[in-house]
Amino acid sequence: MRVVIAGGHGKIALLLQHHLAGRGDTAVGLIRNPAQSAALHAAGGTPIVCDLEHADVSEVAAHLDGADAVVFAAGAGPGSGAARKDTVDRAAAVLLADAATHAGVHRYLLVSSMGVDAPPAAGTDEVWAAYLRAKQAAEDDLRRRDLAWTVLRPGRLTDDEPTGRITLTRHAEPGAITRADVARVLAALLDEPRTAGTTLELVGGPTPIADAVRAATT
Repeated sequence: MRVVIAGGHGKIALLLQHHLAGRGDTAVGLIRNPAQSAALHAAGGTPIVCDLEHADVSEVAAHLDGADAVVFAAGAGPGSGAARKDTVDRAAAVLLADAATHAGVHRYLLVSSMGVDAPPAAGTDEVWAAYLRAKQAAEDDLRRRDLAWTVLRPGRLTDDEPTGRITLTRHAEPGAITRADVARVLAALLDEPRTAGTTLELVGGPTPIADAVRAATT
């Protein structure tokens, strides 16, 4: 399987590339900064420099040639303002979906976030509110498309060691999840086309990943 990952230098993306490469798949990471290439090579991925804030559909689609799936794991990141939450967390996700459609890549996984369903509470930090709105808009755009999409909403992310055990459901209680477990769940979702058309929330839990993904198809 050839998987193209937007936001290829992110923590989850690097872990996903390492996991995919370890099982014999080809993982391609789209990155903005060429200096990040070494980290992708070290993870077993193949870097492609493509700035999703400035690329057009045809350029991105060319990078998707031969792909079996795309994963949007990009984000404006800590320290960015509200404007970049929109240009990255929303607009870049939309661009990747446009490019996937143009390139004939049907499978699309979107890494979103728990908490996007509810409007930001009064007094919420402006940048955090912009992030939630951007993620919600990216989800809404994807649901309107004729793609085999799956939205994954992780809870609070940690850098702890993976447990391999999770709760994966349409509505989960707030909780934490390791980034390594998120990466493994993404790989499992790529293997399970019956999760297409679903929005799933993810936190740590008691169920082995394979069993949880299988149960999410019922």
